[in-house]
Amino acid sequence: METPTMKPDTVLILDYGSQYTHLITRRIRSLNVFSLVISGTSSLKSITSYNPRVVILSGGPHSVHALDAPSFPEGFIEWAESNGVSVLGICYGLQLIVQKLGGVVVEGESKEYGKMEIEVKGKSEIFGSESGGEKQMVWMSHGDEAVKLPEGFEVVAQSAQGAVAALESRKKKIYGLQYHPEVTHSPKGMETLRHFLFDVCGVSADWKMEDLMEEEIKVINKTVASDEHVICALSGGVDSTVAATLVHKAIGDRLHCIFVDNGLLRYKEQERVMDTFERDLHLPVTCVDASERFLSELKGVVDPETKRKIIGGEFINIFDQFAQELEKKHGKKPAFLVQGTLYPDVIESCPPPGTDRTHSHTIKSHHNVGGLPKDMKLKLIEPLKLLFKDEVRELGRILNVPVGFLKRHPFPGPGLAVRVLGDVTQGNALEVLRQVDEIFIQSIRDAGLYDSIWQAFAVFLPVRSVGVQGDKRTHSHVVALRAVTSQDGMTADWFNFEHKFLDDVSRKICNSVQGVNRVVLDITSKPPSTIEWE
Repeated sequence: METPTMKPDTVLILDYGSQYTHLITRRIRSLNVFSLVISGTSSLKSITSYNPRVVILSGGPHSVHALDAPSFPEGFIEWAESNGVSVLGICYGLQLIVQKLGGVVVEGESKEYGKMEIEVKGKSEIFGSESGGEKQMVWMSHGDEAVKLPEGFEVVAQSAQGAVAALESRKKKIYGLQYHPEVTHSPKGMETLRHFLFDVCGVSADWKMEDLMEEEIKVINKTVASDEHVICALSGGVDSTVAATLVHKAIGDRLHCIFVDNGLLRYKEQERVMDTFERDLHLPVTCVDASERFLSELKGVVDPETKRKIIGGEFINIFDQFAQELEKKHGKKPAFLVQGTLYPDVIESCPPPGTDRTHSHTIKSHHNVGGLPKDMKLKLIEPLKLLFKDEVRELGRILNVPVGFLKRHPFPGPGLAVRVLGDVTQGNALEVLRQVDEIFIQSIRDAGLYDSIWQAFAVFLPVRSVGVQGDKRTHSHVVALRAVTSQDGMTADWFNFEHKFLDDVSRKICNSVQGVNRVVLDITSKPPSTIEWE
C-alpha cells in the first residue's frame, strides 16, 4: 500500500544507525510535527519525494574515514540549499557535513562519551541570540571530531575539552550538533530542538492524528477498488483492532476479519477476545482454531527467529485459505491483508520488505514484518506502519474503540512461542505459563498497577531447580516475571514493584501452579535487553 501524502512541514530523518534515531522521531512528533525515518543512503529522488521542510542527519557508529562510510547522495546539499530546506547533522551527521563540504574531521585525541559540559559561543541561530556564554550539560558519544570547518561555517558551541560541539552556516541553513539533543541526558535538548524547528526553520505545529486518519482512509479507498474485499488478521491486541476499525470505517462490510487461535494464546484468550469483538467493537470476525497445526510445525524448534518465521508463514497460509473460502461466497478472491504493523515493528525488523534501511542490525523479525514469506499471495495494507504505540491508542480513541481495550498491554504476534524459551511443545510448558501469567496479570490488576505498566508477562525458562514443597524434595520448573514502563516500546525500564507484592505473587504461583518451585524477576532495561525474551 502506498504511503500517505507528506505534509509540507515534514521533518525527514536520514538514519545512519544511531540507537537514538527513533527518539528523534518521537521527540519531534511530540511537538505536533510529522517526522519520518528513512535510510541515510536513500537516493536523492527518494528524499525529495517526501517534500521535507527539514532534513536531519542522524548519528551512527561509523567513522567518516571508513571506506564504506554511509553518506547522503550526490547533489543533496545543493538541492537543500536551492529549495530552502534546513539541514541538521547530529554527531556522525555533523561530521559528514564537515567532511563532504570541505572541512576536516580527525580521530580525536580524547574521546567524549557520556555527560559533558558545553559552552555556547556568542550569538547563534540554533541556540538563540540570547544564549551566548550559556553552559549546559549534554550527552556526547563520539571518537572523531571536526578540527577545520567548511567555508562559511562557524563554531557556536564547544565542549569543556575544546572540541566543536555545535556549528552552523546561516546562509546555507545547515547546522550541526556533536551531541544528542533527543535524549533526556541532554536536559536542554528538547528546548534546542523546539527552537530549531519553530524559530529557525519556521515549521508549523499542525500535525494532528485526525489528519492522519483521514489521509489513511483516502489511501485505503484509493488502494482497494470498490468491488474488492479485504482480510484483516485480528490478534486481540490493540494494534490489529485499531487497524481493523480504521479499515472498516473506510470500506465497510468488504472487510472480513479473522481471529486465529494458534495454540499460543494466553489463558482463556479466545473466548475473552471474541466476546469483546462481538459485544463492544461490532466487527465481523471469523474464529479459526489452528492450534494443532501450529504446534505440529513448531515441534522440536528452539531457535526464536525460526519460530517467528514458521508462525508468520502458517498465518499467511491460513489467510490464503480464508481468502479462497471468501471467493466462493462473494465471487471474488480478496487481494489484500490488513495487519497492525507499527513503526517500532518496522524499525526492529530491519531491513523489512520494501525499505532500504541498512545501517542498524536486525533486533528480531516481527511475524508481520520480517517473518512474512516472500511468495505471499496477499498484498499488505498496514495503516499504522508510521505510528508508535501511544499514537495508535490516540487514534483508537478517535475511532471510539473502548478505552479499556486500548489500555491492554501489548501481546506479541507469535504469542507464547516467544515466552517459552526452547521447544514450546515440550511437556506442559504452555499450560504452566498460561497459569503463571494469569496469576501475575490479575495480581497487577488487583493492586491497581495495570495502567502504570507498559507491558507485563511471565516467561517459561528451560531449566529446573531443586525445591522443597510439602516437606518433599522437588525438581521443578523456573518461571520469570517481566514488567516494564515505556512510551513507545523502543526503550523501556523495568517496573519497580514493592517487595510485598512480589512476595505475594511468588507464593500464589508456587502454591497454585503444579510443577513450579521458583520465581525470578527480570530487572533489565531496554537496552541492553529487548522487552520480550525471544
